[in-house]
Amino acid sequence: MRALTWQGRRDVRVETVPDPVMEKPDDVIVRITSTGICGSDLHLYEVLGPFLDPGDILGHEAMGIVEEVGPEVRAVAPGDRVVIPFNVSCGTCYMCSQGLQSQCETTQVHAYGSGASLFGYTKLYGHVPGGQAEYLRVPFGNTLPIKVPEGPSDDRFVYLSDVLPTAWQAVEYAAVPPGGSVTVLGLGPIGDMATRIAQHRGAGLVIGVDLVNERLERASAHGVKCLDLRRHEKDLGQAVRDLTDGRGTDAVIDAVGMEAHGHQVTKAAQWATGPLPDALAQPLLQKAGVDRLGALYAAIDLVRRGGTVSLSGVYGGAMDPMPLLRMFDKQLQFRMGQANVWRWVPDILPLLTDEDTLGVDGFATHHLPLEEAPQAYATFQAKKDRMIKTLLRP
Repeated sequence: MRALTWQGRRDVRVETVPDPVMEKPDDVIVRITSTGICGSDLHLYEVLGPFLDPGDILGHEAMGIVEEVGPEVRAVAPGDRVVIPFNVSCGTCYMCSQGLQSQCETTQVHAYGSGASLFGYTKLYGHVPGGQAEYLRVPFGNTLPIKVPEGPSDDRFVYLSDVLPTAWQAVEYAAVPPGGSVTVLGLGPIGDMATRIAQHRGAGLVIGVDLVNERLERASAHGVKCLDLRRHEKDLGQAVRDLTDGRGTDAVIDAVGMEAHGHQVTKAAQWATGPLPDALAQPLLQKAGVDRLGALYAAIDLVRRGGTVSLSGVYGGAMDPMPLLRMFDKQLQFRMGQANVWRWVPDILPLLTDEDTLGVDGFATHHLPLEEAPQAYATFQAKKDRMIKTLLRP
């Protein structure tokens, strides 16, 4: 089959690789019909190379048609249309039963002290082949795939794999009171969708912050009060407080994470791990990694006293300096973590009707063949060609 493989920093290639095979009696093989490029994939493209091997298959936002099922699979059958959550979760362990599929005890990666395995996301998260490919082996065939109806295009359902549950959890964790206010930092796919979900769930004021024209325009068109970071980098806190009676918003969602527009010294330190052998670079990133924390510091500044900061952006630093005095003084609450996909599916799936409440049908800005994935990664990383969300068609 053809699949997108990692070969090195900023070097991904579509290659012919062996087809996946059944390994356990509850496996299923899915023929991929759509697969997204996620902002988190850029972490692999840029920073996390020490935890990848050349030839690793990327991608964790996939859906398709069941081609083959193991002898113990009863929940799906060949021909069924399914979305694959990015968490590899069993659905039956203690953590899964608590709605914490991202902490699945069956697939936790104990060697690195990590939570549940993820499709296409490094040795840190299980070294599981990803879904930017023609076919994907999916374990836990009775509990992991999300069966979706025939009819609407893939665009209606593919975001159940990551974007929708990640944004939904970000808003849930933000605990915005009815009619309250929230600032969303970063208007990429997750931040953009979080603004829509916050509005759907009753937020009275949704402020979006970004520095990319296309993202600001898109969010503004959906009723978000947008602030251009290029104009407000020095006075962003005051600009938000001016919109909220001097207090700041009830909640802030950081949808940026370690891709933040931030300190060049830290960026240089991240890049410096690249030339090191993996045996040296891995512990350096794990034990001494420091993120660019511009977005997180902004979130602490923008939220009102007694408010909530919800982190959906991925951070990887083990030694990030936190302003604990400021956090304590403002009496802030923090919630964070990988999205628990299946926890939110019952809330989201009823919204994916012909009314298209969240605007998923037009959410992708680009639809490209899998063979064009390397150029799509480069374009997305450079924020060119008005690219915000790309779906690949194998």
